[in-house]
Amino acid sequence: MADSTLVFIVLGLTLVAFVWGYFRYDLVALAALLGSVMLGLVPGEEAFLGFGHPAVITVAAVLVLSRGFERSGVVDVIAEQVLKVGDRLFLQLAALTGTVVVLSGFMNNVGALALLLPVAMRLAREHDASPSLLLMPLAFGSLLGGLTTLIGTPPNIIIASYRGSVTGENFGMFSFTPVGAAVALAGLTFILLIGWRLVPQRAGKASTEAMFDTANYLVELRVGEQSKANGLTLRELQRELEETIPVLAVVRDDKRRAGHAFFGTLQEGDILLMEAGPEEMKLLEEKAGLSLGKDAEDEEKEAEGKAAKEKDTEEQRKAGKGKAEKGRADESDRESSQQEALEERERDRKEARRKEKQEEKSGVDTAGLQLVEAVVRNDSMMVNHTVTQLRLHNQFGLHLVAVARDGGRLKQRLREIRFRPGDVLLLQGGESELAESLATLGCLPLASRNLTLGQPRMLLASIGIFAAAIVAILLGLLPAAVALSSAALVSLLVGVLPLREGYRAIDGPVIVLLGAMIPVGQALETSGGAAMIAEAMLVWGVQWPAVVTLIGLFVLTMMLSDVINNAAAAVLMAPIAVSLANGFDASIDPFLMAVAVSASCAFLTPIGHQSNTLVMGPGGYRFGDYWRMGLPLEVVVVAVAIPMILLVWPL
Repeated sequence: MADSTLVFIVLGLTLVAFVWGYFRYDLVALAALLGSVMLGLVPGEEAFLGFGHPAVITVAAVLVLSRGFERSGVVDVIAEQVLKVGDRLFLQLAALTGTVVVLSGFMNNVGALALLLPVAMRLAREHDASPSLLLMPLAFGSLLGGLTTLIGTPPNIIIASYRGSVTGENFGMFSFTPVGAAVALAGLTFILLIGWRLVPQRAGKASTEAMFDTANYLVELRVGEQSKANGLTLRELQRELEETIPVLAVVRDDKRRAGHAFFGTLQEGDILLMEAGPEEMKLLEEKAGLSLGKDAEDEEKEAEGKAAKEKDTEEQRKAGKGKAEKGRADESDRESSQQEALEERERDRKEARRKEKQEEKSGVDTAGLQLVEAVVRNDSMMVNHTVTQLRLHNQFGLHLVAVARDGGRLKQRLREIRFRPGDVLLLQGGESELAESLATLGCLPLASRNLTLGQPRMLLASIGIFAAAIVAILLGLLPAAVALSSAALVSLLVGVLPLREGYRAIDGPVIVLLGAMIPVGQALETSGGAAMIAEAMLVWGVQWPAVVTLIGLFVLTMMLSDVINNAAAAVLMAPIAVSLANGFDASIDPFLMAVAVSASCAFLTPIGHQSNTLVMGPGGYRFGDYWRMGLPLEVVVVAVAIPMILLVWPL
């Protein structure tokens, strides 16, 4: 069988696996690489050279520098200003989307979105608006901003390096700016004027209570003398139940202790504040002997009945002694006044208690409970796993309280839920460990960020180090990979970013994807597969001008990036673009630039780019919601990008 045929089989299976999404894309890419080696398409001694490719090193360095910007407070300064825009939706959209466009040009676009996503959620909550109107424009803005510079998005880095391997000269830092900036500006204008109106409005999803409908599940259960739970720790109670039912708090002696921090044994009279539906309630009663505490209405009725009985008794006593006590009328009046005052105070006390109970029923009182919302990232270790498999409480000190998907709370048992990218989790944990645990799990917190200005010295240092690297690239003193890696190293040495944070900033799955797919993409070229695809396109477009084929390449790459990772799309389409240019005897630059721009414009689906996936859960979007704004936005991109490419990079 010809090598080109084998390459097409490998790539076909790889694309199917990417679209299926059951296995993570880095595992699929690694399998494609190893399969290519075994089939003789990639020499064994060259199998892992992709991991040392300049594009891979550059992406890793940019990720470290992006985390340094976050750590030093550069982005917090910007976010603090965004929160001051007021309650007008247009201004909120302009501030958020415009900011993410600018940030994405100089840092990883997923990182830029992750920093502004909590800001958008906070704006929606403060102004009682639907976050769905803000989050999709924010995600699309992060993609548009990545088009503007070499380091804005991995496809730009890949295309720049590929050009260097073909011509001996890479695209420069701002070679992408004329076309990318024009497309980003046109896209931003469309989003602000028209696009946001096409986004489906998911009302009432901005708050924890609304998204998770927590009030309907919050119950107080009392530990009785004969309860099996009496004398057990919370962990032993979970084992007894064989179920993951979160205990939010334990109330003892009128003091409430958060469930994740309660390590003692339960005692008679303890009240457990729990999240439980009807099925869980039955389980708790049968296996643990926990009984439902009196609710506010029952207590109120009991108190009213007792007061009425006492009042009737008092009136009867007064009536029986009325005639005999006429001479002491003044004293009786005083006693009556005192009794009325006591009754008034009792009524006030009952009213205050009733209001307090109503407030408790209206939602979760998060004071001291340390609840946080987080969204599951594409590369999270939680994907396709259950809470039991992950051992969230034992290993990470976290209680899973609830899971929301597609904007609504999942009704199934927590232990049965297999997490998906974009799921929104309601978690409880210690404040000091939350950030580290979420980062390790691969989750993005949605709680309001505590905006700080960081250390001014580190803020200026991070900006200065990055600026020095950019100057070195512009003056041709150092290649981009070397300059940016040096900047990342200096940032770690001077303390802008701790070493541990630096390693954590490097997105392992993306690095594996790039390192594995680069040799496979080269095999597509060396086997003649890229030339065969180009020849087929040339035969189809021979009667048309080269610009029509350029548009076809642009649209094809854009469609591919809607279903697979944009970096993989760029790796696969770059050799085809060069083969097409050679077939037309034209410059390779416009064809490569078309691939760079189109590979980063995945606006039709939530799976084409991590930014789209990250906003799916918090925004309450469904799979079919993205094309409503994404399709006309892609039309705008094509209409602006093609003329700009031909103007800046003539055929």
